[in-house]
Amino acid sequence: MKQINYILSGLFLLMIVSSCSGQDHGQVISDTFRLQVEKERAQKDTEFRVKESSPLSAAEVSGFKHLSYYPYDLKYRVKARFELTNKTEVFKMKTTTDRLPEYRHYANVYFTIDGKEFKLEVFQNVELISRPGYENYLFLPYSDETSGRETYGGGRFIDLTNTHGEKIVIDFNKSYNPYCAYNHEYSCPLPPQQNDLSIKIEAGEKTYH
Repeated sequence: MKQINYILSGLFLLMIVSSCSGQDHGQVISDTFRLQVEKERAQKDTEFRVKESSPLSAAEVSGFKHLSYYPYDLKYRVKARFELTNKTEVFKMKTTTDRLPEYRHYANVYFTIDGKEFKLEVFQNVELISRPGYENYLFLPYSDETSGRETYGGGRFIDLTNTHGEKIVIDFNKSYNPYCAYNHEYSCPLPPQQNDLSIKIEAGEKTYH
């Protein structure tokens, strides 16, 4: 069965390359990232339709169709300068409830969109990084000028992997809503004020309701 899957995967990649053969290199790269993100979005929709894995209430699961997203835009996939803060202090991050999970301000990232320079703070969840497989997990919560309008008012999240280098890729097309956007019974971190971007990030997941 695995061999068949490998063959099918190879054929699928061949189809992608063939379909992009008449395009320039930049377009091929863009299509590759877009297809990856679309696959992840489809998988998430599938999980939301299953009662056991969905954050939606039982009543909403039955009528759920799909989540809403901006079209994939390569402009919002940026290469950022990754600068460690060398801070070891642990602080309690505010959430939508009284819960106060512990985080560490791990790094700052600097990037440019439309000629404007921006900075965001990146965090480590103290509890999560002690679990196997999450040693390099980094958390990037942010809000922007779409928040509360086209996107969830409580901000959106991006999961990052620590590459231990001076550069890191931030793909805002992978921005997702916290579970609080779908169900008020959840407790979700709130992006700090310093992570409020003075720009519209028209990428990633839109508001659910």
